[in-house]
Amino acid sequence: MSESFALKDAEQVEWATRQWLEEVVIGLNLCPFARREYENERIRFAICAEQNREDLLLGFAQELERLEREPALETTLLIFPNALADFFDYLELLDMAQGWLDTQGLEGVYQLASFHPRYQFEGTAPNETSNFTNRSPWPMLHLLREASVEKAVAAHPDTNAIPSRNIALAKEKGLAYWQDLLLRLRKSTPPK
Repeated sequence: MSESFALKDAEQVEWATRQWLEEVVIGLNLCPFARREYENERIRFAICAEQNREDLLLGFAQELERLEREPALETTLLIFPNALADFFDYLELLDMAQGWLDTQGLEGVYQLASFHPRYQFEGTAPNETSNFTNRSPWPMLHLLREASVEKAVAAHPDTNAIPSRNIALAKEKGLAYWQDLLLRLRKSTPPK
């Protein structure tokens, strides 16, 4: 997987993604399980700068191999800053990645969560605020260890309430808030 953009750009992409994780996912408590892993530095931020589908899938496979080799690493955010701007292209890659898990016998070992700047739940309009619970600065796949997810879910008092709570929060914040937030994050740069 060769880098096709300057290191400065990779640093900016990682910085903005970290800001999104801190401010949105953890800060707004969209995922009550993220804080502990982030504070313990068990989340990997991997940038796949490729553009063609085969190389994107290769990047995905390499991140799965890394999770296999590094048990101390809990989860990976695999970020695609130069590809998959179209949400439907992203969904095709997501399906292919899920298929890869299945054919490699890794379903039940790992699971995928999906985030995209234009994320749209089925049956919703593009600008419904509920979509922003899964919107991120760049397209990304979140690779999670299934056993860890099961353990976290078992320890949580009411995981079924998380989606409805997040949708209510997204609605309360309003469309302008979410649009401004994502725009600001995409433009943010690491401190010098």
